[in-house]
This record gives sequence, structure tokens and C-alpha cells, in this order.
Amino acid sequence: MCNHNNYQMNRPYPSVLLENAVNEFAKLPGVGRKTALRLVLHLLREDISQVDSFTEAVSVLKREVKYCSLCHNISDSEICNLCADTSRDSSVVCVVENIKDVMAIENTVQFKGQYHVLGGIISPIDGIGPSDVEIASLVERVKTKSVKEVILALSATMEGDTTNFYIYRKLEPFNIKVSIIARGVSIGNELEYTDEVTLGRSILNRTPFSESFKINQK
Repeated sequence: MCNHNNYQMNRPYPSVLLENAVNEFAKLPGVGRKTALRLVLHLLREDISQVDSFTEAVSVLKREVKYCSLCHNISDSEICNLCADTSRDSSVVCVVENIKDVMAIENTVQFKGQYHVLGGIISPIDGIGPSDVEIASLVERVKTKSVKEVILALSATMEGDTTNFYIYRKLEPFNIKVSIIARGVSIGNELEYTDEVTLGRSILNRTPFSESFKINQK
């Protein structure tokens, strides 16, 4: 009995069900255990119908979400709304690391071309090579479509620069314009944290990648 009481006293949660729920929420990126507990307690206070709507939305998302067969953006159909929009310039393709970067650039309302989501960047230290991201499909897209310019909008990190250079070399044979967003932008590691005005200007003030590469070599 004494051991049982000690066990109960050492447990941080009054309910195993509560603890299990907190453990699951804590697996989400950027969510610590205190935040996870706050979220779980919030759901406990909600009507069961609200909780059911929440869990159903997540479940349906996981089961039914698609990735655009052209740009690899999240979509409800085979081709995403951005690629299907005939008012956008399909000859200009902006290459980004992830879907959050597409959303960040779209919020600037400065870019009217299309996108290509790599789904990551080359990082040998993390075991991520060119074949692990959507570079081959980008090359095929340039090869088979009427693409005139590819804008590289990756993070200003060693991994981002490595990926930029690799893509540049792969696209060299096609004699198209390869440009890079203005590097004076203090974007840190991710485009999503850049303010919309600065990000928009960085796209409008993009420069040829070959010039940027020459500057970096000096």
C-alpha cells in the first residue's frame, strides 16, 4: 500500500488519460509539455462536438490531402490552385524549401509566377542528398515546360547555398535565366519569419545567380 501511494504521489498527472494526451501533443514541433497540457485542458473544457470537429479535421487532412503533381504544394486536387490559375506566369518558377515558404511569398502579393517546392534542402550532415528532395522533378519541369526563369528562394545558410549551386549546375544546359532573391535580406534561416515588405522587395530585386556566385568566390 505504501509503495502504491508513493507511486501515485510521484506521478505528475492525476489521470493516465490526461498524461497520454499530453504526451501526444508534446510530440508536435515547438510544443513543450506545459503548452501541451494547456492545449489538452482547453479541449477538455470544450463541448464534445467541438473536439470531434477538431479530431475529424486532422484525420481527414491526413487521409485526403494531396500534393500537387507539378509543384508539390499541398492541394485538394491533382493540380493545386496556384498551378491551375491561368492568370499566373507559368514561365517563371520560384523554388522554395517548403510549403510555409510558398505561403510567406504569397502574402507579399508581389510574385505572380508559379512555385516548385523541394520538400527540403541538401544537407550531407543530416544525410539529405539531391535525390531526397524534388530537384529531379524541377529539371524535368524545365525540360518539358516553357520555363524561362527559375528564382532560387532558399534560406541563406550553407545548406541553402549548397542546394542553390547544385540546382544552378543542373539547369545550366537549358540556357534559362536562374536568379536568386536579394541577399541583403535578413531572413535568418526561414522565409516565413521575414516581414512581407522586405520579402516582396527581395523577390522584385532578384539578381542573376551567376553574378551572386562570382561575388561569393571573391
